[in-house]
Amino acid sequence: MNQRSPGSERPGDIPADSAGSGGEDRWTLVAVAGVLSFVAMLDMNIVNVALADIADSLEVSAETAQWAVLAYQISVVALLLPVGRWLDRVGPRSALLAATTGFALCSALAAIAPWAGWLIVARLAQGTFGAVLFVLMPVLAIRSVRPERRGRAMSVPATLGPLGAVTGPALGGLLIDHFGWRSVLLVKIPFCVLALAVAWKAMPRDDGLRPPDRRAVADALLVATGVAALLLALTLAPGGPWWLLLATVALPPLWWWLRGPGGRPVTGVLRTTGLLPAHGAVLTLAAGFAAMHYVVALHLQRDDGVSATTTGLIVLAFPLGMGLAGPLGGRLADRCGARSVAVAGAALTATGLLLLVPLDGDWSALQMAWRLALAGVGMGLNGGPTQALVMGAAPPERTATVGSTVQLARSLGFTLGPALATAAWGLSGGAGAGLALAATVACLAVPLLVWPATKPGPEPDKTTDAAPAAHP
Repeated sequence: MNQRSPGSERPGDIPADSAGSGGEDRWTLVAVAGVLSFVAMLDMNIVNVALADIADSLEVSAETAQWAVLAYQISVVALLLPVGRWLDRVGPRSALLAATTGFALCSALAAIAPWAGWLIVARLAQGTFGAVLFVLMPVLAIRSVRPERRGRAMSVPATLGPLGAVTGPALGGLLIDHFGWRSVLLVKIPFCVLALAVAWKAMPRDDGLRPPDRRAVADALLVATGVAALLLALTLAPGGPWWLLLATVALPPLWWWLRGPGGRPVTGVLRTTGLLPAHGAVLTLAAGFAAMHYVVALHLQRDDGVSATTTGLIVLAFPLGMGLAGPLGGRLADRCGARSVAVAGAALTATGLLLLVPLDGDWSALQMAWRLALAGVGMGLNGGPTQALVMGAAPPERTATVGSTVQLARSLGFTLGPALATAAWGLSGGAGAGLALAATVACLAVPLLVWPATKPGPEPDKTTDAAPAAHP
């Protein structure tokens, strides 16, 4: 790795600052970050396949059962930014132990739910703890290794997290067939227990947790209201255009927050580090992937009459390519630089999606699978380097804040993709338009990642936070 003089890094490059305590790489903690990222993202999709069974078991409508998924997703995404600000001021060990314990307990409470209201409340609470895990995992990974190992470290949660999302439906279907819908809510608990045992032993003690102050609570309510309204609008828009009115509800609270003392440090740090284009790339790649996944699965089953099992096996080519390329992307980032590898990965993903656009009903499973695998390889190469690029440029006292913004960008992309694909499909009456939109959106990530470095803006407002917590 080329050595640079202090202060010579471009915005978005990985600075060569101090590593973990004693300069030691703690890969055990990186593994914990990967496992918990997988578990938190798994919960985003694994319950989808259980909705029919939940509706029958609890004797509710399909619309009510859907809130078992929406409750978790909305609370996770709505709380990412407030959680990031809070995590910059508390001990990482205490936060990880508390969040993992709460996540596991809420999973158990949801699994024993005797009625729908119980299930929805348990899933809302689980999403609150899930938001902490989403933000904390990349922070834990990047703080656990030396700078020259960051690409490899960040590739672990950056690869395992999305793999949890795409493998959720297949794993959920298998569990439901053999053990019933409650098993999909219990399957994460053993992973949480393992992570707790490792973190308890491997992470040094810290100053513990501190409750948010009154102003932080007010900021959290503003952000949560705005982001929840936006996410709900994107999720439910395919059911009717009037749901898009919810997007207007999101604007006032988000505007008030951005203009206030809670939002200024967040926008300030993104301007100072020049990371806004990289966040845009994260969002567009996530949207392109999610749109593609939605259109391909729907086309195979609705247009080609392919069984759900065969569809799952074909679509599995994407996570397979991603899982194989993820570790390679991290190693290449450490050798060649995070930005160049991230750009190459985004270009490869866009190429794979472009090759899917002329989707034909006469294509064999292999013809589809290799295109999906190519896009998956690109995502695997891109994920870790992009995460390292963004997190490595964050000021030490704002690491969790930047972690929360990139997770929010990714989550909004995952939600925006299917909504855009549905609109494109409906306007044109075919899967081709949806796939063309997915490829176009993914292509935008390439120029965003090569965006020239901008001059730093004014320093972010430092009056609202206490000193940063110690490294784990």
